[in-house]
Amino acid sequence: MSASHATRRTLAGLLAAGALIGAAAVPAAADDHRRDNRGPHSSVVIGDVENAGRGRDNRALNSEWVEVKNTGRHAVELRGFTLSDKQGNRYRFNGLHLEGRSSVKVHTGKGRDTHRDVYQDRRQQIWDERDTATLRDNRGNIIDTESWGRRGRHHGS
Repeated sequence: MSASHATRRTLAGLLAAGALIGAAAVPAAADDHRRDNRGPHSSVVIGDVENAGRGRDNRALNSEWVEVKNTGRHAVELRGFTLSDKQGNRYRFNGLHLEGRSSVKVHTGKGRDTHRDVYQDRRQQIWDERDTATLRDNRGNIIDTESWGRRGRHHGS
């Protein structure tokens, strides 16, 4: 076997080994982005939060809300989506069609649901001064989280 033939075989072997190592590394790198256990990317996110509602009357409770935004161009059906706090209080959306580039405020108190405002019909404050809102899709996947309080707001998407 000539020296150049042996060199070519060695080089081919090294290239093949490099391709195998590169192929094995791609899935591992892609998997790093999924380690936070969030579901698939969604255009639906948590927007603004207002937790200033004090008192038990509807006016005070309805001044406490979490905004859910559709940042995409296409409408999204929110049926079965849930919004919850750290203590496990949960609101389930029932058949709300959220248009593209629009939002809905989820109020704590009582009121009449519209396409811009929905109400949890609760009699007590839900969102504390330090809390976390978690939005899940209809399969239970975490879509977005938003925390606020002692260290300010932290967006978790």
